[in-house]
Amino acid sequence: MSDNTNKPQDLSSNEKIKMSSNALRGTIAESLTDEITGNIRPDDQPLVRFHGMYLQDDRDRREERAAKKLERLYSFMIRLRLTGGFLSGDQWIALHHIAGENSTGTLKITTRQTIQLHGVLKTKAKPTVKAFNQAGLTTLATCGDINRNVICSAHPKQSPLHEQIFQLAKEITDMLLPKTQGYYEIWLDAEKIADTKMEEDLLYQDRYMPRKFKIALVIPPNNDIDVFGNDLGLIAVIEKDQLKGFNIVIGGGMSSTHGNPEHYPRLASELGYVDITNGKENLLKAIYELLTIQRDYGNRSDRKKARLKYTVDKYGIPWWKAELEKRAGFALEDIKPYVFNRRKDFYGWEQNHEGLWYYTVFVENGRVLDTDSLKLKQALQDAAKTGKVNFRFTCNQNVIISDIKPEDKAQIQEILEKYKIIEHTNKASTIRANAMACVALNTCALALAESQRYLPSLLDKVEGLLEKHGLSDEEMIVRMTGCPNGCARPFIAEIGFVGTALGKYNMYIGGDRFGMRLNKLYKESLEEPQILDELDGFFGAFAKKRKKGQPIGDFLHQEYCQ
Repeated sequence: MSDNTNKPQDLSSNEKIKMSSNALRGTIAESLTDEITGNIRPDDQPLVRFHGMYLQDDRDRREERAAKKLERLYSFMIRLRLTGGFLSGDQWIALHHIAGENSTGTLKITTRQTIQLHGVLKTKAKPTVKAFNQAGLTTLATCGDINRNVICSAHPKQSPLHEQIFQLAKEITDMLLPKTQGYYEIWLDAEKIADTKMEEDLLYQDRYMPRKFKIALVIPPNNDIDVFGNDLGLIAVIEKDQLKGFNIVIGGGMSSTHGNPEHYPRLASELGYVDITNGKENLLKAIYELLTIQRDYGNRSDRKKARLKYTVDKYGIPWWKAELEKRAGFALEDIKPYVFNRRKDFYGWEQNHEGLWYYTVFVENGRVLDTDSLKLKQALQDAAKTGKVNFRFTCNQNVIISDIKPEDKAQIQEILEKYKIIEHTNKASTIRANAMACVALNTCALALAESQRYLPSLLDKVEGLLEKHGLSDEEMIVRMTGCPNGCARPFIAEIGFVGTALGKYNMYIGGDRFGMRLNKLYKESLEEPQILDELDGFFGAFAKKRKKGQPIGDFLHQEYCQ
């Protein structure tokens, strides 16, 4: 049931590797035992992603090691599957120790509500995965051409129905997991299966998805997860405190290629509504069949055009709706009304409808570590050791210390004050609290420029410009990535920076406040003095000419993007 883009002779090398991988096993086990190199075999590199990791190297040390005729300093990035960003206190304690023993020690909160570790040497990869699984955690299906970590609105304060939607996200995750037993054989020393029929995979078959697939569930009016940046978005429709159903949007994705208009960011398009008042079966069926359509019709010859967004643009929304209705066996209803009026985290203390308390900690660019000035990692570890908290991660790279009973709040408050976490969160400027950056250098192989290591120092200077123009308290969303793949979603920022080379960034402006409009390329390959000069001009004009209540993204779109 595939179209003519997927003829066997046209398949990319990755597609051929997947099809011959023996349910994602390849020769990964053999690669891990090769003591001569820190690398793994080329054909295993795309396969190991399905198991939750990417092979990387320390790019800061490439030249040094090349001069000494040494192999690159290879290591793994290993990522957890944390549906909806939830982690128990005991799991945090385990994660803390695993990171300290097997990685750089830094816990990296991703833009998709999970944690990843960097710098895991090949000899530590298997012990790391084993240790995670012993703590009730897994890395399966967090990378690769498959459904990734399912995200949902982070804060239970958002709605009394948060738990219901969180549980639905878990159900979707379980439904879309691959059937391969190779993960358990390779990493957990499980007994090899005798009957391969038990891992027959009706969804993924032997080819899996053409590219990664991202699913998000959002609770309006807070678009805290950037629902339109996902392959499949589910917008909750709530009436009189009852969850009625979900609007389905499809075809979002942030990746692009510098200078190539055929590879572009795209916001998801509205497809239709599914009612769940009489059960979730139709919704789950629709989600499943949307994956089968992309499996069958997605481009498998050109990986740069293999995301769902390109398949949506190729066939059009009416075709997608008709094909889904044919496969699912029911008709979609018209989109129900919804409104987004914010896109941010609830910092500080908040209480939900059950009386439980939550404290959202500002984590700059998602890096949880201890420094001379801030012992963030230790503070969170001490909170976990009380046995009275859980943790929830946000898509804005922050952590929520969660599910605190009223009688336990004072104890957690004391820990936060002891380590100056409350002071740290409160003093974050408005622009810094809403900013986001990807990992980029020194580990990401795709990075062209700095991002998470550079954005804080740039914001130091930007804060001075905002003060100059009387805009220090002005809400605005600024994001930076080290390349155009868009992991920090810069193309739906009000002001976005995308790396082109070391110290150089394309500037994008004019996205809306709530993540419902793409920004536009304004100028290319700017260095810091030029960036600051442009921002100085923007802020000056905004302070003088803005309409009352007008967000800066709308102002920039109006003044500079028409």
